[in-house]
Amino acid sequence: MEKFLSLETCLLFLFSIIILMIFTRIKLPFFSKNKKMFPPSPPKLPLIGNLHQLGSCLHLSLHALSQKHGPIILLHLGSVPTLLASSSEVAREILNTHDLSFSSRPKLPIPQIVAYGGRDIAFSPYGDFTKQLKRVAVVHLLSAKRVMSFQKVREKQIGLMFNKLEESCGTLVDVGAMLISLSNNYICMATIGRTYEGLKLIGLLRNFFDLLNVVTLGTCIPWLAWVDRLTGLVRRAEKCAKEFDEYLEDIIEEHKNKKTANKGEDETFIDILLDVQNDTTTGFTFHRDTIKAVILDAFAGGTETSASSVEMALCELIRHPQILKKLQEEITEVAQGRGMINEEDLEKMQYLKAVIKETLRMHPLSPLLGPHASTQDVKLMGYDIPAGTQVLINAWTIGRDPALWEEPTEFKPERFLPNSMNYSGNHNFEWLPFGAGRRQCPGIQFAMAFVELVLANIVYKFDLELPKGMKALDLDMTMTSGMITRRKSPLMVIPKPRF
Repeated sequence: MEKFLSLETCLLFLFSIIILMIFTRIKLPFFSKNKKMFPPSPPKLPLIGNLHQLGSCLHLSLHALSQKHGPIILLHLGSVPTLLASSSEVAREILNTHDLSFSSRPKLPIPQIVAYGGRDIAFSPYGDFTKQLKRVAVVHLLSAKRVMSFQKVREKQIGLMFNKLEESCGTLVDVGAMLISLSNNYICMATIGRTYEGLKLIGLLRNFFDLLNVVTLGTCIPWLAWVDRLTGLVRRAEKCAKEFDEYLEDIIEEHKNKKTANKGEDETFIDILLDVQNDTTTGFTFHRDTIKAVILDAFAGGTETSASSVEMALCELIRHPQILKKLQEEITEVAQGRGMINEEDLEKMQYLKAVIKETLRMHPLSPLLGPHASTQDVKLMGYDIPAGTQVLINAWTIGRDPALWEEPTEFKPERFLPNSMNYSGNHNFEWLPFGAGRRQCPGIQFAMAFVELVLANIVYKFDLELPKGMKALDLDMTMTSGMITRRKSPLMVIPKPRF
């Protein structure tokens, strides 16, 4: 009887509230003509939201959710509303139609620590500072003319790597490690004017990537950010930031002294940035930390990604000997017996470009691109997206969409012939290896000049055999999880000269 009365009392109270709201002209949300229409959301739990539905590989977990709930989903990663886009149509709306509204970055704790408070190109919130900084990068550091000026650097470093491969012929070598060393030396020569054969920089970068790939508790549930400090994660990030800062500070001081004494030497990225800093006509204040942040972006954006692109292409070619044979025939015909492929040859190698594009389709090195954030309320595909929503675009899912790609899980470079798609995603939203829109990676030409030249020369000069007893299809193609991915297993092969 008491339970019945309690329920009756509750219903009477609720009815009274509704009547009161009607009479005071306060509209209920579900009766309102202005009711918000949000994207579908998977069931969530209190406090953690949808975090329990994410596995060890983030882009694969998000792919599974999109297959079940659709190409546009609103997730709750803890208390952070996160829009997941998993189709080219939604990607186009975000990166083109509403590009300005989605051009900012979420304020993530670890990048704030290791990337100078978001004063770099990759993680800075969108605004005048970011526009000016990207303009400096595009005009002064990464223009076609500047990329061409490093041609001799690329060719020299590739030649040095091939000397090592020739010395190792007949023995088992870790090609992935060699490629990391090569790309590291290339980036170092372009940015600071000398190579670093030691492991210090590679170790710093690997630690930096590992930190960026951590999904912190404080990112998802801000009021629990103290746990990240308690576990030592924040202290580890601060240590990484301090080590990188000291490393970059020494290099900048060295270049300032060198520029005073030797102004006629070839300019590196640091030299150019120091000139920009001293140029009072730009109206842009270029702080010391900004120089360090841009150099850090160059190291992080160019070292591991370029090496991994070549490594994944080699893996696919080993797994598909007929495709490898066709590529070798094209390269050999263009080379006409010369000892090395040069950059002028690359424009004649359409199948080479198709192989690289197909590799980036199947194995995007940034499968979720960089996270975006909405700066204002947006109507997207009929749904309401509030300001402050984090946005993830699953380029891995888009690149394997059977509605866009015939036999999407098969490695078929021919799908990119003729080569109508360029590496920029601004017109081809079904293929986004470098993103698109205002936050597209500005270093496309710089990276691809390296990737194409390295892959062409390796395939031209060497056959790569797997260890005895190992079959091509046994190659483990598993990638790590995170903002930047790489092969979990090293590519161990026996190089043999073709000529």
